[in-house]
Amino acid sequence: MGGAVILLLHRKKPEFWDGAVLVAPMCKIADDMKPPAAVTTLLQGLSWVIPTWKSFNITKDIIEIGFKEPRVREEIRKNEYCYKGPPRMRTASELLRVSYDIEQRLSEVTLPFIVLHGEDDKVTDQQVSKELFKVASSTDKTIKLYPGMWHGLLCGEPLENTEIVFADIIRWLEERTKLGNPRAETLNKAQADNLSLNRNNKL
Repeated sequence: MGGAVILLLHRKKPEFWDGAVLVAPMCKIADDMKPPAAVTTLLQGLSWVIPTWKSFNITKDIIEIGFKEPRVREEIRKNEYCYKGPPRMRTASELLRVSYDIEQRLSEVTLPFIVLHGEDDKVTDQQVSKELFKVASSTDKTIKLYPGMWHGLLCGEPLENTEIVFADIIRWLEERTKLGNPRAETLNKAQADNLSLNRNNKL
């Protein structure tokens, strides 16, 4: 959900953000993860009546299909702070609503970004990451697709795969930090000018 949150925050205040690293973002929930249309309609209605009830076991186990490494899956299942099982009714309804909203408004994305997606991701849809790269209004945009990798690019893959993904992210960040940050520089200059003006006024 992190990618979806980033895109929603960017849309709310686009001038505030200097860039984004989107790792398998939830621009759209993969079709294999969605319940049938009739069930979706039923769940959306029930979510207003019983919002905290767990939705029925109608989708695949996200832990099982999201993380390739068995060791990681076992760690997640043993972690008492990790939510397990079907999402609550209202949560499931909101995830569907938000992903549909983002999917329809990809062209409004204007910030620099890199989007990374495993080609064997069964949780979020890589096709929408491709569409984001294609239609986003950003002038600085990068996409990285990884054959054979799943949804958990940063923690669910074998070490050699994770290192590839992190290397791509670090390279992208380093290239852009070398260019400087015009917005931050302008803000710092304005603050320095105001400070100097205040000192002169006191004198």
